Amino acid sequence: MKILKKINSKAKSDSNTGFGTNASSYGGRFITKNGNANVRKSGVGFFEGISWYHTMVNIPRWKFFVIIVVFYFFVNFVFASLYYAVGIEHLNGVTAVKTLDKFGQAFFFSVQTFTTVGYGHVSPTGFLTSFIAAIEALFGLLSFAIATGLFYGRFSKPKAHIKFSENALITPYKDGTALMLRLSPFKNTNLTDAEAKITLGMKLDEKGGLINKFYTLDLELSKITALNLSWTLVHPITENSPLYNLTQEDYANIDGEILVFLKVFDDMFSTTVVKRASYSFDEIVYGAKFLPMFSRSDNQNKTVLHIDKLNLFEKMKL
Repeated sequence: MKILKKINSKAKSDSNTGFGTNASSYGGRFITKNGNANVRKSGVGFFEGISWYHTMVNIPRWKFFVIIVVFYFFVNFVFASLYYAVGIEHLNGVTAVKTLDKFGQAFFFSVQTFTTVGYGHVSPTGFLTSFIAAIEALFGLLSFAIATGLFYGRFSKPKAHIKFSENALITPYKDGTALMLRLSPFKNTNLTDAEAKITLGMKLDEKGGLINKFYTLDLELSKITALNLSWTLVHPITENSPLYNLTQEDYANIDGEILVFLKVFDDMFSTTVVKRASYSFDEIVYGAKFLPMFSRSDNQNKTVLHIDKLNLFEKMKL
């Protein structure tokens, strides 16, 4: 309750955030550090609760390629086992004598059938073996069509190639202080019409129970025409800010989180892309300022944006 009294009474809470107010039902932060909702769904079956397309498009690149390779070898192993079970004598051209060599030739015949390469060195005889080969050829065509669609989906999906600073800062600003965080594009994209919104979320004890309180933090500049360099989002901590009365100790004791929502237009995809970020109160550095992250080039005719300096700051007294 003491902390609740410290929240500026002039600050109006926001009830349209979509996160709800019952803090006792929440676990952890509202949004993960990488911008995803910190929610795990239950009450439906595993396969019913998963969109395989979204999963395959969004997983990290190395996981995607591992799944493709594992699936490829697993399917061929299964069909090779079927050919071997029916009888290796039904595959014309198999010359191996040892059991392992026979299975190996069946495996590579499966690879040729699955990929529809068909070198012709080994061919099926008999109805059952030919039927399995026909099913595998169809399955191979469908599998490669799905894999091609997933590759295209991953490459064509609009993404906001923007990095956020690891920390938000409470820094001197004009005659007072301000909450600041920094972001920057990091790839060769042209981004325009950027718009940012920051929401403060806190879990507070009110009337004997935990509640979620949300406040929209006003920004000195919430829209810019072009996002070519770094952009420092600045929330002046004035007497109308919910952070106005908070001290350094309060940031250490309050269960709070800064939610950042960014929309920007990517002219390559001709669409608006969205990026989210989150800073818990223990990721806010009290008494610091960001260091510059762009400078002139050596020949003075370009501006160099130093992405590796995005997170650099120096401590200072407030």
